[in-house]
Formats: sequence, C-alpha cells, structure tokens
Amino acid sequence: MPSGTDAPLHPVQHHAGIDAMTGDLVRQVAAVLDTAIRARGSALLAVSGGSTPAPLYRALSQLDIDWARVTVLLVDERWVEPGEAGSNEGFVRETLLTGKAAEARFIGLKTADPSPFDAAVGLAGRIQDAGRIDLAVLGMGNDGHTASWFPHARGLEAALSAEGPPVAAIEARPSAVTGDHLLRMTLTRAALTQARHVLLMIRGKDKLAALEAAHAPGPVEDMPVRALLRDAALPLEIHWTD
Repeated sequence: MPSGTDAPLHPVQHHAGIDAMTGDLVRQVAAVLDTAIRARGSALLAVSGGSTPAPLYRALSQLDIDWARVTVLLVDERWVEPGEAGSNEGFVRETLLTGKAAEARFIGLKTADPSPFDAAVGLAGRIQDAGRIDLAVLGMGNDGHTASWFPHARGLEAALSAEGPPVAAIEARPSAVTGDHLLRMTLTRAALTQARHVLLMIRGKDKLAALEAAHAPGPVEDMPVRALLRDAALPLEIHWTD
C-alpha cells in the first residue's frame, strides 16, 4: 500500500477469516438498520451479489430486525431473468430474503425491457422514490470493477458521474470476469456517494493485490473502483480476509 502522504483515504481492515469478518459486519449492518428504523421509520439496504457476502446475508436473515420496515435494493444486475444463472436477484432471494428477512421489501433491477439501456429511465424514478441508501454492500473484481462499473465499458461515464440518475445501463467488454453477461444495470456513483454507510468486502490475496493496484495512480476508467477509493467524503469501509 502507498504510505505517507499517499496513504489510502480509506484504510483496509483485515479479518482473521470469513467467519470473523461476517461476525463483525453482521453486527454493524444490523445496528445501522435498527438506527435507521428508529430515526426515520424505515431503512434502505443496497446489496451486491458474489460469494463473499453470502455468509453475511444468511446471518442477517436470522436476526430480529424489523424487516417489514427494510427495503432491500440490488446494487447491480445482469440482464437475465430472476432465477436464471447469474441473476443477482435470485442469489439475494436465496441468501438474504429468507427466514425473518422474508418480510423485507425488495427492489430488483431487471425489467421486461429488451436491454438495460431501454429500462434505465423508468428504473431511475423507482430508485429515487426509495430514498437515500442507509448502507450499501459492495464487492470488487480482480479487474478493479465494483458494482457493474467495468473498465472502459459502454455506459461507464454515466455510471461514474457524481451527479445524475441513480442507475445506469452498462455493456461491458468481454473478459474472464464478465463471462457471457455483458449487459448490466447498476447503481451509479451519484447514488452510492449519497449512502450513509458503504462497506467494500474483499476476499483473497488476488483481490488484495488488485486493491493495491487500484490505490496506485492511474485512470479511473482502468480500475473504476478508484472512483470510490479517491472520494475522501465517502463513508467507505474496506474489509478484507484471505
């Protein structure tokens, strides 16, 4: 990691395994949701797909949170139907929206439109109506993407804009990370920078190396997670385990 004046704005918190990270974060997420419900009568939780947050979601689903007052919003989605391979909605329904959390309201990002570019305007109003995100759970790929902000993707400029709609359509460049799912819908930087809390969950030495690369100088378009890492005002916490 850089040091001195080049030290990261958001230091990495290391955990002794996935169980330790899950235990720490489940208490933190629950506290944020409870605080939001007490203060405003509801809470908005934005969640990502991927294997790393799955234990966190399963643990949350068993907690005595007032889930009927919680709305769960996807951070991003592949342009596939719920239940099909790769669907983040299907993943979240299986891991989080079960048990006690089955009472939560859910907002997905897949519509009946033929592409995310056709759906973006209509979805933007729906997401804006949901209000300000209380907590967002993000991941990061080895290519430096987060949400569906893929390097040099079509739509990336809109997704990384600090102002504008809360969602953007993306067409990623083919890569080992994207697989066949190039069309995506994603929350934008404008939406995520308004969140009250943002957690970036990372697992594995390869991801830690990618994070170190993202902290180094270079274009945001090469590693879009830099848009968050370089935002001093963002309430971002980075959590890593091997």
